[in-house]
Amino acid sequence: MMKAAVVNQNHTVDVIDQELRPLKANEALVKMEYCGVCHTDLHVKNGDFGDVPGRVLGHEGVGLVSQIGADVTSLKIGDRVSVAWFYEGCGHCDYCVNGQETFCRQAQNAGYTVDGAMAEECIVVADYAVKVPAGLEPMAASSITCAGVTTYKAIKVSAVRPGQWLVIFGMGGLGNLALQYAKNVFNAKVIAVDINDEKLALAQKLGADITINGRQEAVVERIQAVTGDGATAAVITAVSKVAFNQAVDAVRATGKVVAVGLPVETMDLSIPRLVLDGIEVVGSLVGTRVDLAEAFAFAAEGAVIPIVQRRPLSAINQILTEMAEGTISGRMVIDFSMG
Repeated sequence: MMKAAVVNQNHTVDVIDQELRPLKANEALVKMEYCGVCHTDLHVKNGDFGDVPGRVLGHEGVGLVSQIGADVTSLKIGDRVSVAWFYEGCGHCDYCVNGQETFCRQAQNAGYTVDGAMAEECIVVADYAVKVPAGLEPMAASSITCAGVTTYKAIKVSAVRPGQWLVIFGMGGLGNLALQYAKNVFNAKVIAVDINDEKLALAQKLGADITINGRQEAVVERIQAVTGDGATAAVITAVSKVAFNQAVDAVRATGKVVAVGLPVETMDLSIPRLVLDGIEVVGSLVGTRVDLAEAFAFAAEGAVIPIVQRRPLSAINQILTEMAEGTISGRMVIDFSMG
């Protein structure tokens, strides 16, 4: 038996004892060390994507392989691996073979369509469990498994080049990693936007060139004043319709707006603005196994340092409440050694 955080019909989470099924031939059993708590976990708990009572939450997991199935050749016992949102694809569709595997129409998602990593043990499909580099501290790796790879991929999608202006909306667990990747890997100039002074102070400490509090300043006007004609690109990690609308107005002609956050709303989009200024608005969904390996590698080199706080599994409902209230800086991580 193992402890697991399971969604119930009342849209809260129960920590219960649960028994795992036997391994299949292509699977591995992972003894979980850490699991980050993501805003998507809050969506799943609330039923925003559809109710999934009985599902084990979690897709920012890191742990050690303790058992492997009969046909597994990609992993061995003792390997440290990740449990990511992209749990498995079909492996043969256009998306899977052209480098866009996260958009596979048959993709399975940890902590949503299949049981996830917020448990003392987790079953993974061996070929989809990306190994954690030896030089990367496992608690930090848990944040890279979702927040890190998601923001790393979003900046890749933005196509921002060294010295160009990138606006990041939202400086929470995703935003501070986006900022670090943008500055330390892509060498962009970064404007950080949030409504929380504490989070903006952290952004400044992490190297943001400009910080803007959306409750105290006119965001678009300030960005225009700083950049001259707008930012080259914007990445939105905030879960706010306002941020999405501001992002479209904040980029220059031919600018690219990359959507990452998932507010359950619709954004406003001026069609003349879209057409006449050649604005691109694109969604970016987590990252592929290759993206995750790259994101891990940069973190192992010290280019990105996740800001994490350890909590026990028993604190999961309190963590989700704090997340809903917007009071968390950095990333909350379940430490299974804490009981």
